[in-house]
Order: sequence, then structure tokens, then C-alpha cells
Amino acid sequence: MAECNDPKCPVHGHLKVRGRGFTGKVMSAKMQRSITLEIERKFLIKKYHRYEKRYTKITAHNPPCIDAKEGDIVEVKECRPLSKTKAFVVIKKFEEINK
Repeated sequence: MAECNDPKCPVHGHLKVRGRGFTGKVMSAKMQRSITLEIERKFLIKKYHRYEKRYTKITAHNPPCIDAKEGDIVEVKECRPLSKTKAFVVIKKFEEINK
């Protein structure tokens, strides 16, 4: 793990996590200390009694100690609003995809 002096880091900083948690794939890591995460969920179509895949995009804070890249599988947890669109923070990185 890299050095982390980020106050918005849940491990090394003062940010408290609470609420919902998701696991998904990082779609974009082009922003500074932020990622866009895609989460797959199943949606029931009552008429046909079948499920379809639907996707949700979430913007999350990416601390320098975790440093998730595009294609990685990560776990995010809800926290206080960090900006207009960010209310989640990356907790853990499961898989690294080497390009």
C-alpha cells in the first residue's frame, strides 16, 4: 500500500462509512481521486416472470492507498456527501486487471 495522508480515506483519515455497500467493476479512473463504478443488478419483469440485467453507475472517492484502475473489481461503502455526485468511498480492491 502507498502512503496515504488523505483526510477522506476511511482507513487513514477521518471519514466514517455507513449505509449501503456495493461491489462492482471500475469503468473510469480518469478523474483525480475519483472513479466511476458500474453495478449490475437483476430486475424482475412481472409479465414474463423473468429477470433482466440492469446497470447503475456510481461515482466514488478513490483514496491513494487503494488506487483502483479501470477494470478492477472493488467494494464501495456509503459515506457523507463528498461532492455534488460523490457519496461513496472505495473500501477494498478484490482483483487487479493488468492491461
